[in-house]
Amino acid sequence: MSRFTNRIVLVTGAASGIGLASAVRFAAEGATVLLADRNAEGLATARASLPAGAHETLVLDVTDEAGWRALADDIMARFGRLDVLVSNAGFGKFASIADTSLEQWRAIIAVNLDSVFLATKYLMPALAASGRGAIVNMSSIRGIVAAANTGSYCAAKGGVRMFTKVTALECAEAGNGVRANSIHPGHIATPLTAAAYADPDTARKLIADVPVGHPGKPDDIAGAILFLASDDASYMTGAEIVVDGGSTAQ
Repeated sequence: MSRFTNRIVLVTGAASGIGLASAVRFAAEGATVLLADRNAEGLATARASLPAGAHETLVLDVTDEAGWRALADDIMARFGRLDVLVSNAGFGKFASIADTSLEQWRAIIAVNLDSVFLATKYLMPALAASGRGAIVNMSSIRGIVAAANTGSYCAAKGGVRMFTKVTALECAEAGNGVRANSIHPGHIATPLTAAAYADPDTARKLIADVPVGHPGKPDDIAGAILFLASDDASYMTGAEIVVDGGSTAQ
């Protein structure tokens, strides 16, 4: 397939996990991929795993407004547009509300939610210049259904879900051709979750609520991301796709 030939795609959190799996698949379908992450070493390894192409790595702190402003200016100056934005960077920690410090709360909100706002705000002109721009924001099933000890993460991912819908409505009102949708993964085995799945007791608890009985793979989510970013989803905006092995069906 070559759904993304001659398209410019930016993926955040691209050094590993879902971001890397998505970048690989975009590249395989013809895109020029801009891989953004704060992990420079991980980015170099990720870039080497992509098919041949004029792909680039961008060391970026997704919570830094000045960094986003500079990146947006650079993309417009060099490419004149951006066709796809995948805001994937994120992380979470388990803690009760009582045990969550304000510092930890702000860190999780910043990486998971502020970054989506900043990317959308500063890259919107480049996406609009595409004429068929697509935004795919990474939320979670925790943006739809809650779980104890995930207060800051639920708040952030719920915010991503609703912010995506507002983005879709504003773009439709502006008539700029930009679509915005969100992805809601369930339990996915990635480098960020490796420690949890390495502990048998924790792994059993995590999988207990997954009807199919096992965690998903990054590529399971990448497939949904590429669908939403493609012309196959040209009439989808303000929507959400849940990829969770049946967890939210119960």
